Amino acid sequence: MPSPLEDPSAAASPYARIAAAYAPETLQTAATHMAALLAAHFRHVQGGEGPVLPWNDPEQLVLSARRLMLQGDHSDLLNDLAGATDAAAARQTQDQVACAVGQLAAAVLAHGHQLHHPHYVGHQVPASLPLAALFDFLGAVTNQGMAIYEMGPWATAVERAVLDVVGSRLGFDMQGAAGLITSGASLANLTGLLTARNRCLDGVWKRGVLAADPAAVVVVHADAHYSISRAAGILGLGTDHILTASLDARRRIDPTRLDEQLGDLRRRGVPIVAVSAAACTTPIGAFDPLEDVAAACQRHDVWLHVDAAHGGAACMSRQHRHLVRGLEQADSVVCDAHKMFFMPALCALLFYRDRSHRFLAFDQHAPYLYDPTAPELAEFDSGLLTVECTKRAAAIGLWGTWSLFGPQWFEDLVDVTFERTRDLYQLLLAADDFEAPYEPTCNILVFRHLPPLLRNLDAAAQNRFQLLLRRRVIESGEFYLVATTLDGTSLLRTTLMNPLTRPDHLTCLLDTLRRHGQELVRSLAD
Repeated sequence: MPSPLEDPSAAASPYARIAAAYAPETLQTAATHMAALLAAHFRHVQGGEGPVLPWNDPEQLVLSARRLMLQGDHSDLLNDLAGATDAAAARQTQDQVACAVGQLAAAVLAHGHQLHHPHYVGHQVPASLPLAALFDFLGAVTNQGMAIYEMGPWATAVERAVLDVVGSRLGFDMQGAAGLITSGASLANLTGLLTARNRCLDGVWKRGVLAADPAAVVVVHADAHYSISRAAGILGLGTDHILTASLDARRRIDPTRLDEQLGDLRRRGVPIVAVSAAACTTPIGAFDPLEDVAAACQRHDVWLHVDAAHGGAACMSRQHRHLVRGLEQADSVVCDAHKMFFMPALCALLFYRDRSHRFLAFDQHAPYLYDPTAPELAEFDSGLLTVECTKRAAAIGLWGTWSLFGPQWFEDLVDVTFERTRDLYQLLLAADDFEAPYEPTCNILVFRHLPPLLRNLDAAAQNRFQLLLRRRVIESGEFYLVATTLDGTSLLRTTLMNPLTRPDHLTCLLDTLRRHGQELVRSLAD
C-alpha cells in the first residue's frame, strides 16, 4: 500500500498536487496563454506605446511584488487541478491556472524596463530577439545544467559549436585556440585575468600573491569597464597595482607610449600580469588599435587581454570588422552574446588564442564530479574551465538563432545600429544647442544639451543640468538614456541597442530633451 503522501488516488494529496503541477497539459495551456500575452505586449511596445521605463518608487515595487506573493496564493487552483474527476473539469482548471499565470506575467511586463521600445537608447543591453528566448526556454524548462559532459551533452555540444563558429569569425584558428562560455563579461574578464595571473606568477594558485616581490601590476585602458579593477581586487593583485595606459585624442590606448611603459616596467623587474585593452570602451565606444597594442605586448612578452564584450560583434560586419582587426593576436578575448549579438542575458564568450592555456585558471580536484574512468571527456567538462559548477545552457539561444537565420542576421544588427548612431550624430552636429565631442565609431555616442541660457554658466552648473535633465526624461518614461563623466564633464550617453529605432525617433529624442530642458531651466531660475 502506498503511503498517504504518495497515494495518487488521494485527490488532495501532496503527490496529486505535484503531479498536477508537472502535467504536460498544464504547461501547454499556460504556454499558449503566455504566447498570446507576449505577442500583444510586443505589438504594444515595439509600436512605441507606453513608457520606456515605467518609473516607480523602488520600495513601492517591492511591496507590490511581496503583495502578489502573499495575497495571490492560488493553492486552491492546485487542489482543484489535482482533484479534477474528468477531462472537462481538468481543462477548466487548467484554463484558470493559465489565467493566473497570465496575471503574474502581466505584472512582470507592466513594471519591467521596455528594452524593445524604440525610445530605449540607454545601456548596452539589447532589445533581444524574442525568438531566441524560445530556444533559451528549452534549456530552462528541461533544466539543462552544465558542469560535466554527461550532465548536459547537447548543451555542451551546442556551446562548443558556438565557440568554434564565433571564434573563427573573430579571427582565431579554432584548431589551436579554445574558449568557454560563462555568465557575463565581468566573470569572463575575471577568468581571463586569472589565467594571465597564474601564467605570470608561477605557483600563485597555491602560494598566493604575497609571494610576488615586487608586486605584480596590470596595465589597463583608462576607460576600462569597472569589472577589470574589480577583478584585480578579487585576484589579490590590489587596485593600487592597476596602472593606466596613456590614451590618444580619440581615447584609445597609445601604442607607442604603451611600449615605453612596458619597457620601463620590465627594466625595473616589475611582474606584468597583463595589458587589458578594449574593443570597445563603455564611455564612448573607442576601439583600441589592437594590432599595434599586440605588437607592443609581444615585444615585452606580456599577456594581452581584450575586453570586446560590446564591440567584438563588429567581426560579423564586412563594413565594420576593421574595428577589431588584430583581435586574434590577443591571448584572451571576451565577447558578450547578450550585447551586440542581441541574445537574452546572460551569455559571455571567453577565448584563448593558445588552447594550452585553457586549464590554467583553476587547479582543483573534485572526484565526486569528474569521472577518472573517462579522462577523455575532461576536454568537454566546462566545470574545469569556469568559476561556475552548475551553469545554465547559455549558448542555446545563439545557436538556435544562428542555425535559423545565419550570419547575415548578425551583420544586419551591427550595420543598422551603427548607421542609426551616425544619424543621431548628424542631428547633433546640425543643432546649435547640442555638443557631441567624440565622433562615434560604433553605436555608443555621448553629447550635451546646452540651451543658450546655460552657455554662460560655470562647468559645475552645466554638469548638474545634464544629470537633472536625464533624470526628468527617464522618469517621464518618454525615453531612456544614461549619463557619464569624462575629464570632469558630465555627458548624456546613448547606446542604440534597438534595431527598430528609426531616425524620426531620434529627432523626437532631441525635441524631448529640449522641452524638458526648457522646463528645467525655468525651474532652476525660480
